[in-house]
Amino acid sequence: MPVTRFLFWNINRKPLAGLVADLAEIHEIDVVVLAECDTDPSTMLQALNRTPGTGFRHPKPGLCRRIAVFTRFSREFLQPAFASERISIRRLTLPARRPVLLAAAHLPSKLHWSGESQGFECVELARQIVAEEQKAGHQRTILVGDLNMNPFESGVVSAPGLNSVMSRRVASRGARTVQGREYPFFYNPMWSHFGDAKSETAGSYFYDAGEHVNYYWNLFDQVLLRPELAERFDPSRLNIVKSVGGFPPVTEGGRPDHVNVSDHLPLVFEVEF
Repeated sequence: MPVTRFLFWNINRKPLAGLVADLAEIHEIDVVVLAECDTDPSTMLQALNRTPGTGFRHPKPGLCRRIAVFTRFSREFLQPAFASERISIRRLTLPARRPVLLAAAHLPSKLHWSGESQGFECVELARQIVAEEQKAGHQRTILVGDLNMNPFESGVVSAPGLNSVMSRRVASRGARTVQGREYPFFYNPMWSHFGDAKSETAGSYFYDAGEHVNYYWNLFDQVLLRPELAERFDPSRLNIVKSVGGFPPVTEGGRPDHVNVSDHLPLVFEVEF
């Protein structure tokens, strides 16, 4: 079954069109999803299409100003289903392939919202995804974005929130029931990217706060999949990118280079459907 390759990156309002294009070319990306992208779409397209035959397009943007999407596919294959200020849900329907929903989100920051408020926002996001799944008639949903929460936080793991789990076997149950109410699972493969077992880089976002509780490394940037997609998902094909040719997005210490690049690191992954 064919795979589709995705790139997600919060580029922190930096002029990084060239670096985005490098990533897309190196990793043979089919769909680029950007948060905090202030770059004009025409400028981004010019960079993405600098190699003849690349063929990136900018689908109808909808109402979501915080998410920008670019794709190699025809615009007709990636249609808007729902959009708000921080959420964009699109129907990805490719020829001879099963249709999927691509939900992209950039949720409020901890600088301005409490953990409790973030959790309630996840409840609303989950409700909207379920509503779009009911309209589409399937649950093949990919959720990607800067959630501004770690995988273990209540909004991401709670049943009425995103209800995500670290285990595909658990997610394969399809849903769980709490107080007579059924909640569909998401599989969250990001858990395995915590810590420095693979490199000095131990997450996708670094924050050194003068507080009693500080994780330093965080995984705010995540991809979650419904069980039907998780069955054929290869976690080893999900990477936090730490090297892009001669202009890496990390410092010598492995932290995101927030001065020259972005305070978030990009994610690349592929999904089979």
